[in-house]
Parts: sequence; C-alpha cells; structure tokens
Amino acid sequence: MANQSQENLEKKSSSSSAVVVVVVPFPSQSHLNQLFNLSHIISSHDIPVHYVGSTLHNAQVKSRANQALNDTKKMIQFHDFPIPHFQSPLPNDIKFPSHLMPSFEATIKHLQQPFYDILTMLSKTATRVVVIHDPLMNSVVQDSSTFPNTESYQFHCVSPLYHFTYVRDILGVQIGHDADNKYANIPSLEKSITSEFEAFVAYQDQFVNQHIIKTSGHLYNTCRLLESTFLDFMLEMNRESDENVKMWAIGPLKTVTSFKNRSPNRVNGEHKCLEWLDKQESNSVLYISFGTTTFMKDEQIRELAVGLEKSGVKFLWVLRDADKGNVFDEGEVRRPQLPQGFEDRVKEKGIVVRDWAPQLEILGHSSTGGFMSHCGWNSCLESISLGVPIAAWSMHSDQPINAVLMTDLLKIGVVIREWAKKDELVSSSVVEEFVKRLMKSEEGNEVRKRAEELGYELRKATAQGGVSRLELDSFIAHITRS
Repeated sequence: MANQSQENLEKKSSSSSAVVVVVVPFPSQSHLNQLFNLSHIISSHDIPVHYVGSTLHNAQVKSRANQALNDTKKMIQFHDFPIPHFQSPLPNDIKFPSHLMPSFEATIKHLQQPFYDILTMLSKTATRVVVIHDPLMNSVVQDSSTFPNTESYQFHCVSPLYHFTYVRDILGVQIGHDADNKYANIPSLEKSITSEFEAFVAYQDQFVNQHIIKTSGHLYNTCRLLESTFLDFMLEMNRESDENVKMWAIGPLKTVTSFKNRSPNRVNGEHKCLEWLDKQESNSVLYISFGTTTFMKDEQIRELAVGLEKSGVKFLWVLRDADKGNVFDEGEVRRPQLPQGFEDRVKEKGIVVRDWAPQLEILGHSSTGGFMSHCGWNSCLESISLGVPIAAWSMHSDQPINAVLMTDLLKIGVVIREWAKKDELVSSSVVEEFVKRLMKSEEGNEVRKRAEELGYELRKATAQGGVSRLELDSFIAHITRS
C-alpha cells in the first residue's frame, strides 16, 4: 500500500497545484474522525487533501464513517502505511486507556519518515503546502518547518476549556477574580490522566516549545457561542509566544449538524437500530454509549441494566468492549455481561446493540430524547449540535471537564456520577433516579428545551453567515491567499 500511495502521489504531483493540504490525525477514533470530517469540508472547496496515517487506522476511520462521508471520501487522497501495531490486551482500567499507548507510539514513531517523503514530493509542485495536524502528532510533523512553502496548523480535538484547565493546573492562572467564580468547580486533571500519558503530551509539546515547529495558527472544533471566554484566553496565551499567531473556532463541523432530523427513508445497509427508532415516540428514547476507549466492569453494567429496567424509560444501549490496538482483530473479545433474561424482559422498551452503531444518525433522530455519555468531546459536540441533553458519566482524560461544561456552565445535562466519586459503584437506584429526572420530569423537559435551543443556534452558526461558518471561510481564505 505504501508503494501504491507513493505512485499515486507522484502522478498527481506531475501538475502543479496552488494549495494542497496534508492532514495528520492522532490514531485514536475520535481524533481520526474529527480530522476526517475536516478533510471532507476542505476538499469540498476544491482543495486537494492528503490524509496521512497507517493502513490500519485509515481503514478504521473509513469503515466507521457515516454514509454521507463515505460517499465523498474518494475526494480525499489517503496515504496508507503498513506500520506494525501493538496488539493490546483487554483493558482493565477506566483511566486514560494505557493499553492503547504502545499502539499509538508505534504508529507515531513510524510515520515521521513517510510524512517527510510526502511533504518533499508535494512541496516541489504546490505553491503552498498546508499541514493540519493533531498536537499529539508534533513529533511526526517536526520537519514541516524545513520547507519554505509549508505552513503548519494545529487542529485541537479537545475543548478550549480543557486547555484552560491544563494551563491553570500548571501555571496557576485563573479566569475571574475570586475563588467563588463560576469556573471554580472545574476539576483538576491530576487524577484524570496517567503519568504515562502526561509524559507523552510533554514530549509532543517540546517540538513547539523549542520552536522546532513554527505554528501558523490553531483550529478549534468548537463555537464561540459555547466557549468564547476560553477561546479568548487561549488566543492571549498563544500570542504571548507569537503575536502573529492566528486562531479559528470552526466547530461544530457542518458534517455533524447536517444530521438533525434526517429523512426516515432508509437505504440498504443502514443499521437496524434506526428502524427501531422510527417506531418510537418523539424524545422518548435514552441513547447510551460510552465511546471507544471506555469500558465498565460487569458489576457496574449489571447495576446500570437494573436501573434502566426499573426506570421504565425506553433506551438504545450500545454495549461493546473498548477498542484494542487493532479494531479489526477478531481474537479474544470481552463480551460485557447483562443480568440473566434482561434483554427478554425489556424487549418492548429497549434494544441492546453489540456492534458499531451510527451515533450521528441516532442523536439526530426525533425519537432520541437523551444521551447517557462518557462526555468525550466528540460526543459532547454531537449531542449539543443535535439538541440532545446529556446524562454525564465521565471516565478519564478531558471527560470530567467536558461534563462540567455540559451540566454546570451550559446547563444542558445532569450528572449521574460526580467525578469526586469516580471510584465508587453507581447503584441501580441512582441510575433509575437520574434517568427518570432526564427523561420523565419537568426538570428534564427544561434541560431538553435548553439543549434544543442551543442546538438550533449551533446549527445556525455553521450555516451561511453563521459565526463558525465565517471563521471557517476566513481560514479557507487565509490558506488560499495569493
């Protein structure tokens, strides 16, 4: 595949192009997906896009893409490199998934030279090569500054609030003038990431801190309607090191907002759960999913199942194991255990999905009235954009901070498990209580109303003339400038 990718690149390089974009995502599903969505948007402006990754991870993001993106992925040039991957064991912790770190590091280590070769080829014929990369891939793109016609931009797959929290924890910087300000409840990162991952981040940061990479700007997958305070804070921090640095808040990406209330007319190959949703009443279903890097122990799964059953609320539960290094590996798979007879007893009320499910289509469906989530940034943005309130159950990394944004600051969700009690079992009675609060109470109706109103405003923000669309247009104009 590597030779084929190089041959295709050489053919396309025989004719010059004013601007080409090279996208380098971090090899974790939510990061891969966000930069794939961005690639789709940029390519729709008739700008050639080259998506650089391992053969495995490129196949992963394409296989999990929603149908609308799959129909247009041929517009993007994928560069697949057969990189050795660590076969991770089944996870045994709910902190940052350290079982995946060897796979991440193997990919990153082996991508630097292929990336350099691609840049060498493209820089010969393009007037400008625009590199858009995940900050966790700084070591891969470290040579980008050695090419005079190349510019480097960081695409942040996490919230600016997370970056503010990181700076606050390291430097002691605050927003506000007293300890009782509305941001005081944002938890520390101390217990949400492992020392191993913290060291990895520090290693990647050094390429910018030591000016090995000259960053021309920052792209955030967020909207000023949500996080203007934190965006302004990050811009000020960035300008302390480079007064000319630029920043664009271009989220939520239009590829997300387009899924609100799509036509119920199904096409061949769409997931069976969508047919089930078609038969349910408006806002009656609680969607439950904890992402790709998170798992629950069987004891907690049983409590969650019992609480759902007692609540009497309709639900669609995606119950699958966390990703391993190779998501296509058909070896040992941990199959989460439900209480005996559970699925038979709730078959009139709920459906359990054991494989990959189309989250955007589910959240955009009119029957979906709530989302029990780990609060990964991808899931949060999708939930907000499509007007679905959150039942927050954060696990690790940026998730506890995102949960505070959703529930305390934006007030479009409820907290099922407080981060301070992360090591405690959530009982079935607590699950029942909070599910009913979100789905069957006046409080829940008010939260849902706020979520729907905010979702409407965010969808306007990505439409022609909206604040996020204007920033996206500004970025496109900037990279294609004469």
